[in-house]
Amino acid sequence: MYPAEMTDPIREEVHEMGLTELKTPQEVDAAIARKGTCLVFINSICGCAAGGARPGLHLALGKAQKKPSQVTTVFAGVDKDAVTAARKHFAEYPPSSPSAALLKDGEVVWMLHRHQIEGRYPEQIAEAFTKAFEANC
Repeated sequence: MYPAEMTDPIREEVHEMGLTELKTPQEVDAAIARKGTCLVFINSICGCAAGGARPGLHLALGKAQKKPSQVTTVFAGVDKDAVTAARKHFAEYPPSSPSAALLKDGEVVWMLHRHQIEGRYPEQIAEAFTKAFEANC
């Protein structure tokens, strides 16, 4: 578990981006069960989350014409039960953080893994998100 002085600024950042933070398995299951599209962003305290994934998602949410009906996040290494619950909904994909899954009516239609984030600029990651939103939302 990370200390609050490290995680609180990250939590604030995702709230400012408009993401709904899911902290319990029940919140995760309820969000994913809703009709429509749901992005589950598995947040992380690591550098590739801060340097690429969160800024890339923020850019995509600002420029995409189509967006998921829900944009949610769980925090790896912090809200372990919520992360475990989220990963059960896309268990066919190896766990990684940061990562993101786009689900439509509860089914995974797109996945972004850590290896697709590492070494890429936020603009490149934003493009991946935007393409996924345009194709599936």
